Amino acid sequence: MTRKRWDLPFVAEPEGVAALRRIMRLHLGLWGLHDVIDVAQLCVSELVSNVINHVGAGTPGTLAVSMIGSRVRIEVHDPDPRALPTLLDASAEAESGRGMALVSAVADRWGVEPYADRKVTWCELATGLTSPDGHVGGPRVARAEEMLGLYGTAQLSYAATHSPLTTAVAEEAVIDLIADLLHWLRAHGCDADEALDRAQIHFEAETSEKDVPLS
Repeated sequence: MTRKRWDLPFVAEPEGVAALRRIMRLHLGLWGLHDVIDVAQLCVSELVSNVINHVGAGTPGTLAVSMIGSRVRIEVHDPDPRALPTLLDASAEAESGRGMALVSAVADRWGVEPYADRKVTWCELATGLTSPDGHVGGPRVARAEEMLGLYGTAQLSYAATHSPLTTAVAEEAVIDLIADLLHWLRAHGCDADEALDRAQIHFEAETSEKDVPLS
């Protein structure tokens, strides 16, 4: 799975933060990085709010997301190289000054890079990947991809382009594989319907814990 950098221009307004959070959820979901979505959304909220509070509402900016090794890197670009974010020792009761403290608490690392005409405030999140193009689905996903390789499904890199056409092709290959396995079960005197039910139970049990949102 190839995870290419993407950049999104935005205008720093309080009402626009929710849209950036939704876009982050969408893209990280397409990348298969569901476990870091909640933390990534928090970081986007705080980085953009930092621009609003210290540079000004209406400031044009850019959200950039990429892979640095096995970590997700989130960058927020703004045009003011002077208003540098700082990590304040804000108390739990403080109404401001906690944004970068929150980012520091949940991110692997963070920093700011000033340039002549802009600055980049960034943070990086651990993913559990072993490589930038690896998978986080565990051994089951790895075994499935090995089997699908027999079907010539190079299209399984569809997540790199987010193309509906290639997604549909890959899905059809998965359906063909499932159908072939059901034929194998029937040929060996097994109950295909019972096997499907048991597989569904295993799938739901293994994914239910991962799907529980963070409070």
